[in-house]
Amino acid sequence: MTIQEIGIYIRERRKMLEVTQPDLAEMAGISINTLYKIERGVANPSVKVLKKIGDILGLEISIGLKKINDR
Repeated sequence: MTIQEIGIYIRERRKMLEVTQPDLAEMAGISINTLYKIERGVANPSVKVLKKIGDILGLEISIGLKKINDR
C-alpha cells in the first residue's frame, strides 16, 4: 500500500466516523497541518504516528517485510 493509499484510507475512515481533522489531530498529538499532509499522501509519517491514528480510528496497522533478491 502506498502512502497516498494510506492517506485516502485514513481520510475515508475519519469521515465515516464523523471525526473532524482538528479533533483527530488533537487526539493523535499531531498538528492539523501534519494530518492534512498525511491524508493527501504528501507526508511520510512515522509508524508511531500511524499507530496512534489507527488506534483512534479503530484500524489495525500491520507492516510486512519483503525479501529482496540477494546478490
